[in-house]
Amino acid sequence: MSGGPSGFNNAPVTKAFVVATALFTVFFGSRSGSSNLALSYQDIFEKFRIWKLIISSFAFSSTTELFSGLYLLYFFRVFERQIGSNKYSVFILFSGAVSLILETILLSLFKDPTANLLTSGPYAVIFASFVPFFLYIPVTKRFGVFGVSFSDKSFIYLAGVQLLLSSWKRSILTGFCGIIAGSLYRLNILGIRKAKFPQFMASFFSRFSLPSLSSHSQPPRRTSPNLGRQAVRAFRAPMPSTTEPSQEAIATLVSMGFDQNAARQALVHARNDVNAATNILLEAHSQ
Repeated sequence: MSGGPSGFNNAPVTKAFVVATALFTVFFGSRSGSSNLALSYQDIFEKFRIWKLIISSFAFSSTTELFSGLYLLYFFRVFERQIGSNKYSVFILFSGAVSLILETILLSLFKDPTANLLTSGPYAVIFASFVPFFLYIPVTKRFGVFGVSFSDKSFIYLAGVQLLLSSWKRSILTGFCGIIAGSLYRLNILGIRKAKFPQFMASFFSRFSLPSLSSHSQPPRRTSPNLGRQAVRAFRAPMPSTTEPSQEAIATLVSMGFDQNAARQALVHARNDVNAATNILLEAHSQ
């Protein structure tokens, strides 16, 4: 299973987040060490180290956690492609804020000024992403190893378990805060799933993130607010197309959780435009 085409096509927010995580881990993790990056009661309630809250949201405390975390962040770029960079930015901010509130509550309950209770790293975003991964990403392959049944989703779950147990209690508590944050987003608390940033903020990552690592990158397209309705009408009123949808385009839509046949039909009606085909399928599912 993959998150679609290689690289960060149509995922500028994920790209910026991955780069920021890698840089924060290298510069701060190598200097401070895991014990200094982890959050404690003293950091928040006695010394008010706001800078540490920011750093701990990005920097992993070890190289092993960094590799596992970047792999999961890279895979979960599929959700940015599915809901769009604007809403995915809201998802990141919401999951990070809710998880930080929950972590603060945990620290206040334990009240141990000497213990670094919570590990550092973007656990909030990663484990919040496991909620839509569990609910919306279908199993496409199953196989057996020594009599044990696995699916193509098993590797993602194994990477998540490894990261969750990397620092034992410290990482388990942080990971579960992220899962709760993802669940609250799924429940659409305060209508968060409909929230969007202003356009100038939504384009920030697209303008300032590094060049795409994929040779197939395409510049983002501006879409009108009525594109979804137009796409649905196009889906219901077929237009002839002489171009057979590419396997890469079909694989991109399938990786988002759509049925392969439905993905192919949407691409035919959208004249092989992946963005328009995505809108067709999303609007069709919302009916």
